[in-house]
Amino acid sequence: MSWIKISMKFPGTCIVCNQKIEINEFGLWSKGNGVKHEKCSATNELICGVCGKPAGCTNCEFLESCDIENVSQTCICKSCIESNQAFENFQQSMGKKFHFFNSS
Repeated sequence: MSWIKISMKFPGTCIVCNQKIEINEFGLWSKGNGVKHEKCSATNELICGVCGKPAGCTNCEFLESCDIENVSQTCICKSCIESNQAFENFQQSMGKKFHFFNSS
């Protein structure tokens, strides 16, 4: 995923800290993911293996014990894990990304 530095034309909300990003303030934008403050870009954030959005590392119950650099890069965000078909969605997503998981 690539983040593009932009000058905000409209107010937004940072996907990392949930604080406002004001008009004319610089932020980082990624299509389909949203915007975040430049200062928040230094925060390590895993991407959800199902939907591709940030996994919510800053609010994770395992944040204190998690070694982001060495854990699986296929965490699941809260909204995906709470869906009725979380396991099936995860399997399907991993099958698309890693073809050797497919049993055909």
